[in-house]
Amino acid sequence: MKKIPVREIIHNIIYRIEKDGGFSHLLINHEVKKHQLSDRDKRLLTNVVYGTVQYKLTLDYFLAPFIGSKKIEDWVLTLLRTAIYQMVFLDRIPNHAIIYDSVEIAKKKGHKGTASFVNGVLRNVQRKGLPKIADIEDVTKRLSVETSHPEWLINFWSKQYGQNLTEGIVKTNITEKPQSIRIQPMRTTRDKILSKLNEQNIMAKKSPFSKQGIIIEKGNVLDTELLENGYVTIQDQSSMLVSELMQIKRDMLVLDACSAPGGKATHIGEILENTGEVHAFDIHKNKLKLIERNAKRLGLNNLIVNQSDARNLTQLFNKKTFDRILLDVPCSGLGVIRGKPDIKYSKDETDIKNLSKIQYDILSSTSSLLKDTGKIIYSTCTITKNENELVIKQFLKEHDQFMVDESFFGDLPDTLKNSPGISEYGIQIFPQMYNTDGFFITRLMLK
Repeated sequence: MKKIPVREIIHNIIYRIEKDGGFSHLLINHEVKKHQLSDRDKRLLTNVVYGTVQYKLTLDYFLAPFIGSKKIEDWVLTLLRTAIYQMVFLDRIPNHAIIYDSVEIAKKKGHKGTASFVNGVLRNVQRKGLPKIADIEDVTKRLSVETSHPEWLINFWSKQYGQNLTEGIVKTNITEKPQSIRIQPMRTTRDKILSKLNEQNIMAKKSPFSKQGIIIEKGNVLDTELLENGYVTIQDQSSMLVSELMQIKRDMLVLDACSAPGGKATHIGEILENTGEVHAFDIHKNKLKLIERNAKRLGLNNLIVNQSDARNLTQLFNKKTFDRILLDVPCSGLGVIRGKPDIKYSKDETDIKNLSKIQYDILSSTSSLLKDTGKIIYSTCTITKNENELVIKQFLKEHDQFMVDESFFGDLPDTLKNSPGISEYGIQIFPQMYNTDGFFITRLMLK
């Protein structure tokens, strides 16, 4: 197979994200393996793909005066964005190398005229400099361009959470989030893993969110064999907190209704110490293997994995079957933009409205499967009241036999007890508060 230059692979990935709605992290992993890239090329590819997608609206603002009203093909715009990202945000690559490679890709994918246009735009940028974001007078527009978030989303969040919280969300979303891991407590301890990380010059500390959690401050756990050997799982701290707040005890019967890829299901299995049963379901059959693979890697045999739409689980189980029900429901994902920046361009208010209906239906349907002494944990990795507080509010109004478990707020880690995200319906975790994903969590019980 003929070796393809890394910048051409980068362009192909970004174009597929734009054109086909592909997920950046999945495409990156696939292409890195396919082309057997060196560590250096892998770092460059990851940086440029994520960076170009992350700053798409910023890059378009920079390019606008140089393109003008000229209509260009989508792949050419992608190529220019990629080049500008490297010219502005990367300081180790000389501009002449970036321009040369961009022109070569334009020649290969287009024709001589396209190559001349790309060369002209990039030479003009180099000569004249970029327009200044500070010159934008409209506050929302300026914040939109500065942080590359659509204006509708900034306005949406501002109405729900206010200007200051919104500004914190969008500015944090363009920063790198620290990696966090969860230990497998039946195989090791947190202190042992911290010691092993230290031996490999990886700086880490204990997470305040979970007694199994570790925050990586410098280095990468993927450079060790801890993940492969089933000692740890990569998981965001907010996601760990969900299982921590379930009040799980040995031998319980637990339902995880929307389980893939299985991070929370395996966490529950660990807390159960391989006792009881975790019935892990997902609507997508192709994702079930991810759950099974994770369980096997961690040595867990108390997970029972099956396919089903969460709204149909009442057809599979009798009423009052489960001690605990986890509903980590499908959501808009606006809390995980830092890791999946393409999300912010692919969602709109219609998606949020449609998802909130699905979320309510899942909660309403599965609630009948809870034992009288049981508890439901509802969570999302998003930041919208429509999918979080308002779903819970509607559910409690129409199911007056349920209530928010008041002891939930006392169970929150001390770090979170004075959080501005706490309401009568649960807790909204904002990414800027604790350097985690944005998450909503609550716990419900029968009166």
